[in-house]
Amino acid sequence: MREFLLGALTTTSLAAALIFLRYWRMGHDRLLLFFSLAFTAMGANWLAIAAVGPAYAYQDFEYLPRLLAFALIIAGIVDKNRRSRRG
Repeated sequence: MREFLLGALTTTSLAAALIFLRYWRMGHDRLLLFFSLAFTAMGANWLAIAAVGPAYAYQDFEYLPRLLAFALIIAGIVDKNRRSRRG
């Protein structure tokens, strides 16, 4: 059951990344690109957790892709706000 749920999380994260990438290609809004990269990092995180098994699942290094994903989202929001003030 655990592997099924991790597979579902991986699939939906990567599907969301592809959707954001498609809309970024249509509108060229960099916030969508940041979201696509963040969801790719989250999908890679869920895939890594599924691959290593329950014994090593929640070590400290498992949180680094999540930190990267949330940092990308914050960077995208800051970038969007700075560009909107200039233009």
